[in-house]
Amino acid sequence: MPTLDLTLSAADLTRAICDIPSVSDDERVLADAIDEAVRALAHLEVHRDGDTIVARTQLGRAQRVVIAGHIDTVPVNGNVPTRDVEIDGEPFIWGRGTVDMKGGTAVQLRLAAELADPVVDITWIWYDHEEVEASKSGLTRLAATRPDLFAGDLAILGEPSNGEVEGGCNGTLRVVARTRGRRSHSARAWMGENAIHAAAPILARLAAYEPREIVVDGLAYREGLNAVRISGGVAGNVIPDLCEVEVNFRFAPSRSGEQAVAHVREVLEGFDVEVTDLAEGARPGLDAPIAQDFVRAVGATPRPKYGWTDVARFSALGVPAVNYGPGDPSLAHHDEERVSVAQIEDVERGLRAWLTAG
Repeated sequence: MPTLDLTLSAADLTRAICDIPSVSDDERVLADAIDEAVRALAHLEVHRDGDTIVARTQLGRAQRVVIAGHIDTVPVNGNVPTRDVEIDGEPFIWGRGTVDMKGGTAVQLRLAAELADPVVDITWIWYDHEEVEASKSGLTRLAATRPDLFAGDLAILGEPSNGEVEGGCNGTLRVVARTRGRRSHSARAWMGENAIHAAAPILARLAAYEPREIVVDGLAYREGLNAVRISGGVAGNVIPDLCEVEVNFRFAPSRSGEQAVAHVREVLEGFDVEVTDLAEGARPGLDAPIAQDFVRAVGATPRPKYGWTDVARFSALGVPAVNYGPGDPSLAHHDEERVSVAQIEDVERGLRAWLTAG
């Protein structure tokens, strides 16, 4: 079984944990390696739930910070094992998971091992099943079994943010809009009603839709409403009687999930619309003094997070949360996924400085 040496550099740890198989549903080996490594640290109290590992300091500090990262990846596509590459003279680590989000996870593991006497108490969480439906997520399970482990004055998710602080996140909503018709032989199309043709107004409305940019607590979030999948048809000689258009709405955290659903129903008025997935967004949370101290300590200029991340889970529990990790988010899940070694080192340096008041 693979083991992890937490005295390695964060870059070397990134290589090591990326090379341990950990596609969603296959995280057990990596979870075991993390569990074994952190249980050897006398300054941490360790709790395990499935393939989620929680390690906490219990120093009686006035404030507690939760620092979390997921350990699973999307499926590989010939991009493991990792390898070192150089781009414009800058070293990168190439491979699945380097951006999303093993670089951030490696920084967390190294600091968890090193920081036995931080200025705040820390709850480290490494969790499974982030890249699949929320019902499988280790955080969903942990919230049900041990909600006390989420307690904190600030949460930091190591999601890729180019080494900058990204506050909050957009919400995400998926619906299926359906049109129905009547089957007939395509040689006698007048005998039927074509459900795919009937979906044309849905696509026209979406193509004409002008998304908003909304400022929330000083950060400008961009919304988006798009068709992401369309299906219909029975055979090459049959007029289809059903067409389904899947629509994804990324909405600013100023909207509630209920408001987002109402907006999409308004845009698609007159059509059969079924909500299939909904995750609330999260406000930036940067007005909390501890969050402001963190931003100053790492020398970052806060930006909005356009995608959904688990900061929303903490925000819903009243814990302000931000994203802070190495890696370009646009390369997450990409076949050329790669993380800058310099960004890994910068994030490690920033977190250490804040957690030690150094």
